Amino acid sequence: MRTFLREVLLPLAAAVCLAALFSPVYMTDGSCNYLLLWILVGLPFGFRRMSLWLVPHGYGISGTVGVVALDAIIGGLIGGFALISGLALGVLHTLRGTN
Repeated sequence: MRTFLREVLLPLAAAVCLAALFSPVYMTDGSCNYLLLWILVGLPFGFRRMSLWLVPHGYGISGTVGVVALDAIIGGLIGGFALISGLALGVLHTLRGTN
């Protein structure tokens, strides 16, 4: 039960809270932008898994903001996959009964 709580229920609850928090951003005119939902929900799960960070060096303010935004988009995309794989592994660990 502890494995299920830690590896499945907590990340799922965090993803649901993030989806509820960002719903005004990805819901436009009553329709859902699923790519934006994927990026926004995956953002906190993907930053620690990014192995390459683009560091803005020698840019102006617009170039720096652009590079940081690109880092956030890439982190969100990676985080969506990391969330799904983490939930699948958590269910697998729960079914096996390992801690």
